[in-house]
Amino acid sequence: MDVSTGIGYENCNLRISVKTSVRHKIRFLESRNKVHHDAINFCQAILREKSFEWKALMRNNLSQPINDVDLVVTVGGDGTLLQASHFMDDKIPVLGVNSDPTKINEVEQFSNEFDATRSTGQLCAATVENFEQVLDSILEGQIVPSNLTRIMISVNAQQLSTYALNDILAAHPCPASLSRFSLRIRKNDHDQPCSPLVNCRSSGLRVSTAAGSTAAMHSAGGFPMPILSQDLQYMVREPISPGAVSDFMHGCIKRDQTMYTSWSSRKGIVYVDGSHINHTIQDGDIIEISSKAPTLKVFLPYQFL
Repeated sequence: MDVSTGIGYENCNLRISVKTSVRHKIRFLESRNKVHHDAINFCQAILREKSFEWKALMRNNLSQPINDVDLVVTVGGDGTLLQASHFMDDKIPVLGVNSDPTKINEVEQFSNEFDATRSTGQLCAATVENFEQVLDSILEGQIVPSNLTRIMISVNAQQLSTYALNDILAAHPCPASLSRFSLRIRKNDHDQPCSPLVNCRSSGLRVSTAAGSTAAMHSAGGFPMPILSQDLQYMVREPISPGAVSDFMHGCIKRDQTMYTSWSSRKGIVYVDGSHINHTIQDGDIIEISSKAPTLKVFLPYQFL
């Protein structure tokens, strides 16, 4: 009887604990939503005070190239800036405003209940705290944008319209399935190979820019690169028995080189900067990956300057 009663109390305490945790998470999500919308309203209020024309546009309404403007301001996080970059050439600069930066004390407070990290703003030079100051510095020419390398992708000699600012992933659409492909790196100005033909059986191929090298690439064991580097970093994910070519499972594609990947699986997808933009590939397709894409002008946080 005592044992049964004890189990009953434990279950009761567990239910109370779960309910409390759920309440905390709901409040946290509500807070995130409010902080983000407050940041948008704040930035718009600042812009209304300036003597230039501007237009607000929701990120999901972006469908055409961005033209005829002098500056793009994104309010959100790195994901918002990435999405805007897919519609931008190398002429218009972008300023990212992190609308909801992570609070370290909050992460520690709820570490036993849920992940309380907020918006990632690695590429965002401003928050609501300093938005007007940064904007004025841009307008007065006191700070200038940096040119970030992007990835150009071609499939069977047909260039994809979207350039990757962070990274690309070529993999089977089912994450549990094997991907078969071969890769070789060549110089751009002649046909001489810079690497042997590397035959791979793995969970896919990831290629990142310098800006993206601190994201998924770093989490997978890659190395952070200087953000203005024009090289790309590649990694064959979870290779099976690489053997003699193990040294070529992870490396760099120099600015004057192109990686040629021959896809040998029945199905495949090239994901560009996450899952939203993707291109289907199949057995026999040739994927060309290089840093030939137009750069993106980005106002970077002070720690990169």
